[in-house]
Amino acid sequence: MNIHASITPTVSDLQQTRIDLAAAYRLIHRLGLDDSIYTHISVRVPGTQDRFLINPYGMRFEEVTASNLVTVDVDGKVVDDPLGLGINPAGFTIHSAVHAARHDAHCVLHTHTVAGVAVSCQKDGLLPLNQWSMQFTERLAYHDYEGIALDLSERERLVRDLGDKMVLVLRNHGMLTCGRSVGEAFKLMHNMERSCRAQLALQAAGAEIVMPSHAVALHTASQYDRGYQKIEVEGQPDSEWAAFKRMLDRTDPGYKN
Repeated sequence: MNIHASITPTVSDLQQTRIDLAAAYRLIHRLGLDDSIYTHISVRVPGTQDRFLINPYGMRFEEVTASNLVTVDVDGKVVDDPLGLGINPAGFTIHSAVHAARHDAHCVLHTHTVAGVAVSCQKDGLLPLNQWSMQFTERLAYHDYEGIALDLSERERLVRDLGDKMVLVLRNHGMLTCGRSVGEAFKLMHNMERSCRAQLALQAAGAEIVMPSHAVALHTASQYDRGYQKIEVEGQPDSEWAAFKRMLDRTDPGYKN
């Protein structure tokens, strides 16, 4: 069955998807969450289940634009590569696994930040210490490190460990978020990063920590869930994502090219 041919996306849907993905790359760079030419953000091509957009290998995140994104299918076939740079094999392994198995994961965002990697190395992982991190209570999955993600057989284990969660801690490696939109994946990663930084700052301070109750942490997580639901399911405007893109429009409008 030719899945990608079953629904033809409108030009406006595809172009908006490209613009949003390019915006996420620029914002991850702006916030200092990129790692040279490594890590990735991918988004499913509208109207398909087997194709996604990802960055050209070798370009820094601040160089990514709507028009230079690479289209690849879940089998690794490059469908469109405007710059002829190809894609990072490790990025393909991780992102293709999620896109193939989780059709609700429109966008997949992976980072290697100092704070994220540090927390991924801690036995207890992310702790529900504050409002940012409590949103992830019982909403985090963990995947053990197996080396650089070049072995396609890891995809099965990665997907198994992710399950139905939207956030995955890649132990000794970094963080991964999924989103029903680019904006949701970005906001989840933004909050994960701040959670990790706050945890490390608290641990470094050495002071006694006030740990919220599990009941309060769960309540906070459900409050965040309702907020995301209003945007992603009920169709309310995403004011935060729009504000981030306005910042780019003022200071770095080339992402739309």
